[in-house]
Amino acid sequence: MSGSLGKVLVVGSGAREHALALRLLASEGIREVVVTPGNAGTARAPRAMSGKILRNAAGAPLAVAAQERPDLVVIGPEAPLCDGLADEVVRTGLRVFGPSGAAARLEASKAFMKEFAGRHGIPTARAVVVRRPADLDEALSSFSSAPVVKADGLCAGKGVVVAEDHAEAKREALAMLSGERFGRAGQTVVLEERVLGVEASIHAVCDGERWCVLPAAQDHKRIGDGDRGPNTGGMGTYAPTPIVTAELRERIEQTILAPALRGMHAEGTPFKGALFAGIMISPAGEPVLLEFNVRFGDPETEVLMGTTDGDLAAALDAAASGRLAPDALRASSRSAICVVLASEGYPAAPTTGDVIDGLEAAESLEGVSVYHAGTRLDGERVVTAGGRVLAVTASADTLSLAHERAYAAVSRLSFRGMQFRRDIAARVLGKAP
Repeated sequence: MSGSLGKVLVVGSGAREHALALRLLASEGIREVVVTPGNAGTARAPRAMSGKILRNAAGAPLAVAAQERPDLVVIGPEAPLCDGLADEVVRTGLRVFGPSGAAARLEASKAFMKEFAGRHGIPTARAVVVRRPADLDEALSSFSSAPVVKADGLCAGKGVVVAEDHAEAKREALAMLSGERFGRAGQTVVLEERVLGVEASIHAVCDGERWCVLPAAQDHKRIGDGDRGPNTGGMGTYAPTPIVTAELRERIEQTILAPALRGMHAEGTPFKGALFAGIMISPAGEPVLLEFNVRFGDPETEVLMGTTDGDLAAALDAAASGRLAPDALRASSRSAICVVLASEGYPAAPTTGDVIDGLEAAESLEGVSVYHAGTRLDGERVVTAGGRVLAVTASADTLSLAHERAYAAVSRLSFRGMQFRRDIAARVLGKAP
């Protein structure tokens, strides 16, 4: 019950964690949310929440948890989950929202995920796992058109190359297998048949057996308008996406989510946490699994917080305790859009230390939240401290109004070399960038 919760510890430093922290702080009974290590946004007192505390705490997550003794720990990023942080938290006697290290293999290893999907009949594209450069030519020759090249391990959202031809696929795969690109994370490569269609992001809060599905979102991965340029961690998103109808959502639940949860349970690694499925919707309307992530997406979380009803703290605590009600979280009637502002040089070599202007002016607009990612405090100033800097998010009764609000807020913000896409949700809204 939410009444039993008073303090929550959120692990992470991005816009996802800022969004989660603010939504958790708004939950019934929550008096304090601590974020470690946090950013400049989570270091500031939230507006319109008098008597509630949001603050950062320095130190390793386990040490902070031992000092703070929160009622619930929520782990945001994939790396600590894949390293087994949730298991360590449980051993200290605290409740944690996040999968075990064994369950996190769904994201930690793309090869494991593909093999798991095959074992449990989950629809996914044909793939070949390559571990030695000597095996690469034979594997590539089994694809009639150029395959997608994926590094097996974690690469902060940048380990996927959609090759234009076999020659490019070979170059990229060799760069990964040699360790030149992504180090150990790329020394096993997954070659995957390219599936055409439209992508959607599906999130489910899970307690090991039951789940709540959140509104479907669409991410924009490429750095430039019109999906041009290199992949990034995500340059913006919106929710809900009309391509995922109620009927399609039900099929995704029954053919992808349910088999995944049953399979993880059957293999002795029940999944408790946020299961994020990247889905391709084929031209025929069939859902195909591209990948599983074992945490809330970023920037998807930013729009999900504005399009989901229910007590988030109570729902995550119930999932951690294995007693989640299927209607604990529900889609609201609102729409939301998020526009990511990135540093000059991102994604290859982002610059840092630039002063950010216009934060108060942007946040004063109706329906707008400015979630911090790569930011830090420099005295009284907020400066850039990473590639993705801010996630400017707006919600409204219609997606068109949310779009208008988000870009109005973006126009009030500035820092040297600021990059952003001007076409987030443009396709579905029929707007030219």
